[in-house]
Amino acid sequence: MKEFELKYGCNPNQKPSKIYMHDGSELPIEILNGRPGYINFLDAFNSWQLVKELKEILGVPAAASFKHVSPTSAAIGTILPEKLKKACFVDDIADLDSSPLACAYARARGTDRMCSFGDWVALSDECDAITATLLKREVSDGVIAPGYTPEALEILKTKKKGAYNIVKIDPDFVPAQIERKQVFGITFEQGRNNFRIDRDLLTNVVTENKNLPEEAIRDLIIALITLKYTQSNSVCYAVDGQAIGVGAGQQSRIHCTRLAGTKADTWQLRQHEKVLALPFLPTLGRADRDNVVDGYINKNEEDVCADGIWQKYFTHQPERLTDEEAKEYLASISGVSVGSDAFFPFGDNIERAKKSGVSYIAEPGGSIRDDLVIEACNKYGIAMAFTGMRLFHH
Repeated sequence: MKEFELKYGCNPNQKPSKIYMHDGSELPIEILNGRPGYINFLDAFNSWQLVKELKEILGVPAAASFKHVSPTSAAIGTILPEKLKKACFVDDIADLDSSPLACAYARARGTDRMCSFGDWVALSDECDAITATLLKREVSDGVIAPGYTPEALEILKTKKKGAYNIVKIDPDFVPAQIERKQVFGITFEQGRNNFRIDRDLLTNVVTENKNLPEEAIRDLIIALITLKYTQSNSVCYAVDGQAIGVGAGQQSRIHCTRLAGTKADTWQLRQHEKVLALPFLPTLGRADRDNVVDGYINKNEEDVCADGIWQKYFTHQPERLTDEEAKEYLASISGVSVGSDAFFPFGDNIERAKKSGVSYIAEPGGSIRDDLVIEACNKYGIAMAFTGMRLFHH
C-alpha cells in the first residue's frame, strides 16, 4: 500500500486527506481493522517511536497511551503491586503478571485514566490475548503494534462493534533522515531527532548529592524518552518504571511542572486507602468511576460525597479525603524522578517538584540561573543531572 485515503484531516472541513511516503515507496503499515483518521495516525506514529525506543534502551516491553499527539503516560512491563492493580482497575485479571506487555499497558492506561479516555495505544511487542483483553474493555480509538497473536486479533476485532482501529507496523522500518512538514503553504525541513537517550546521558550530576540509583536512572530515561515525543514545553514525572504525570504544551516551565505534578499527585492518591475502599455501585461503568475518583481526590465541579449526589455513585456515603490526609500521604512519598525537555529557568520548579516526592532530576542545563536551580536542589538533597540536550517536539 503506497497511500491511504483518510476521511478528513484534523477537522471535517479539511479535505482531501491522505498518508503516503514522500519517495513513493510502500507504507510500513498494514491496517488490519477499522479506518484510522489523520489524528489517529499522528498519535500512532509518535507513540510507536516512543515505545520502540523504550524497548531498545531498557530491554523490557513498553506501552504508551496517547491523546492529541502527546502521551498521557508510558511504561515498561514490570509487575504491578496489588494496590496499584486495584487503583488501575486491573486487579480482576488473574494472569496479568504473566504478560510483561499487559503490565506495561495496565500501567500506561492506569496512570491518568481521565486523559486516556478515547486514547491511541502503542505496544512495543506483539499484542497477546491478555493485553487485548485489557484493551477491549477500555474506551480507545486504536492500537499500533508490530504484530498480534491470532487470539488477540480476534478479541480486538470485536471492539467498537467491529470498527476498532488496529494497525500493524513493520518493526524494522527506518525513516528517512530528513523530515518535512508544511505550515501556511511553506515547507519546513529538518533532520530527524535521532538523539539517543540512555544512561550515558546522566553522568554529569551537578548537585552535592551525586547518587543516582539504578531505579532512578531507569525512571529518568523513561521520563526523557517520553518527553522526546511530547508537545513542548513539557515536564514528566516518573517512578517505578512508568511516567506518572506529563505536563505538555505549556508556555511556561513552571506551569508544565505544576500540571505534571498535579497529575502525579492524583496517581499517588489513587492508591490511598480511602480511594481504594470507595463503595462504588456495581452498575457504575469504568469511565464514570474514573471521573468520580478524580472528583473525590481533587474536589472538582461536583462534590461526589454530598447528600443527594453520592447516591448516584456509591452504595453508601463515603468519608471524604481531607486536605490534611492528602497532604500527609503525599509528604510520605520520595524517590520520584523528573525530566524536563529544556532547562529550568527558576528554582520554583524545584520547589514544586519536591512537593510531589521528587528525589532525582534530569534537565539540559544552560540557564543563566543554573546556580540558583542547583542551590534549590541542594537544599532538599535532590540529585540532578545536566544532560546538555534539549528535547523540544512540535
